Amino acid sequence: MDIQFYGAVREVTGSTHLLSIGGRRVLLDCGLFQGKRDIAAEKNRRFPFDPASVDALVLSHAHIDHSGNIPQLVRQGFRGSIHCTQATLDLCSIMLRDSAHIQQKDAEFWNKHARRNGRLPISPLYTMEDAEKALRLFVGVGYGRPFDVTPDMKVTFFDAGHILGSALVQIDVRENGRSGRILFTGDLGRKGLPVIKDPVQLAAADVYITESTYGNRKHDAITDMKAKLAEVVNVTVKRGGKIIIPSFSVGRTQELVYFLHLLFGEKAVPEIPIFVDSPLSVNATEVFRMHAELFDGETKAMFLDNREDPFGFSLLQYIRTADESKGLNNINGSCVIISASGMCESGRILHHLANSVEDPKNTVLIVSFMAANTLGRRIVEKQPVIKIFGEEHPLNAQVAILNGFSAHADRDELLRYFEGLDRDRLRQVFVIHGETEQSEALLAAIREKGMDRAVIPVEGEKNTLMI
Repeated sequence: MDIQFYGAVREVTGSTHLLSIGGRRVLLDCGLFQGKRDIAAEKNRRFPFDPASVDALVLSHAHIDHSGNIPQLVRQGFRGSIHCTQATLDLCSIMLRDSAHIQQKDAEFWNKHARRNGRLPISPLYTMEDAEKALRLFVGVGYGRPFDVTPDMKVTFFDAGHILGSALVQIDVRENGRSGRILFTGDLGRKGLPVIKDPVQLAAADVYITESTYGNRKHDAITDMKAKLAEVVNVTVKRGGKIIIPSFSVGRTQELVYFLHLLFGEKAVPEIPIFVDSPLSVNATEVFRMHAELFDGETKAMFLDNREDPFGFSLLQYIRTADESKGLNNINGSCVIISASGMCESGRILHHLANSVEDPKNTVLIVSFMAANTLGRRIVEKQPVIKIFGEEHPLNAQVAILNGFSAHADRDELLRYFEGLDRDRLRQVFVIHGETEQSEALLAAIREKGMDRAVIPVEGEKNTLMI
């Protein structure tokens, strides 16, 4: 039994991990690498294994850094089943189509400028047809329902509390008379997040594979986020500016809408229009409405029991068409624009940033993790000049960062989850899905708890599982 980590090692995107057990090969996640265009293109187009040799894929959740390269995997020969929760299936059915659309449109836009500037044209990473082929391989399974992936591997999903449908992946394996259990966190959520339920604490595992996105950081309290969001809105409105929020279409957008709904209901902020400008966000919100069974008790009590929609109110408008999106640039007064993509690497947010960042009255509000070498990270770093569509823009707008909105567990929460594991049984820990500083800090903290067999794996290296 062994595992090789082919992505999200000392970085946070491109989650792809290959299990080999009982002569079968099973992938855990298959995400897009996000970063510099040329490096990302190379990593996303070339798998360091033969996709046709993989028997199955187990997907922890729908975020693109975990699911977004599945169409490329299928394009290169993968034909196995893709196992995930039903909510993840429903979200991927819109997200992978949206990703394919973006890939094609971005290639068209790039090639149009490339011809003018003498640069080489590019082809889209994958097409809508590739996404459709991939979606036909998906199989949705409910939480807590064990199922066979191979004759020697049984998987059970438990709520990870990260986004709708996110799963802690419990993998029971056997080979040559040996049996054991692997626990893969995917992305671990936080207790007390709005809308979705808290992560399920599991105890029994021989091998633990944990994310470390915030392995050396502590978030602001979730309970403070509503007041801090109100402060950003009030200060910006007082200046006469707009609030531009790059946001992941799944999870973060719905949380923001939820909190803004509460703030306007409490009259804690002025009545200004709010626009969710992302077709994906609009469709993802419909999936959230379809899966109210996954909402936490507070959301059910506050909204559903009163037959209210947590994601709809009078000041809120969902934008679908490109013409409607362009029209937002003509608004003179204050407003809130929530748009994708979350790391500012593609999508309509780029147009809103290009039209807003030079005005000091405006605020760019960061509520998501921004990976290295993304436009979002350059905004977080408040670089004086940023490039959007190849053109330079002075970053004069205010930049506000509210990390309490993060759906990732912070250092203390990651450690508390680790401490909830049965330490007499646990034999091996792999720390992944974090930039080097974050992963090394979490690794050191885990070792301080007495777990000597904890490591940050080497990308591509074969690791024998201690089972």
